Amino acid sequence: MAAAADLLQDAGVDAVSHRAVARRAGVPLGSTTYYFASLDDLRAAAAGALAQRWVRRAARSAASVPKGSYSEREAARRLARAVLPGGRAAVLAQYEQLLAAARHPAVAAVLRGMRPAFLEVIDDLLARTGRSGLVSADVVLAVVDGAAVSALSEGRGDARDVATDLLAPLLGDR
Repeated sequence: MAAAADLLQDAGVDAVSHRAVARRAGVPLGSTTYYFASLDDLRAAAAGALAQRWVRRAARSAASVPKGSYSEREAARRLARAVLPGGRAAVLAQYEQLLAAARHPAVAAVLRGMRPAFLEVIDDLLARTGRSGLVSADVVLAVVDGAAVSALSEGRGDARDVATDLLAPLLGDR
């Protein structure tokens, strides 16, 4: 699964095949076809493994934030850093995979199933920063996603900085 997730991240959904995963994992082709009867099964499993990595990374980031009352700017910065990987290449790879899922229903179903875990991490981070109840985790994720796509497609700089700038006003006291 690690090889399949790595391949998905590095080269995209269409690059994930039984043969390519077996070659990357250094195992016989029969190993992948034994455990994954179809290409859709293999791609869905790879997407699940990759999405679990994203959730674990975000959860580690959130868990490292001490509970307290953070300014809206600092809370926004912490949220952006938890949700988005560091570096343009990593952000680009993540969003390429998310967009490619639209062409692969089995992958989309897996990612949809992982969404609640990601939202739970965001809710935890909102609570840790003293910003619960100001905005929903769904809105935070939508703003971060939009910021990332905008930063990537318009050359607006670091996606985390763009997301911080857009999130901060939403996290202000009301």
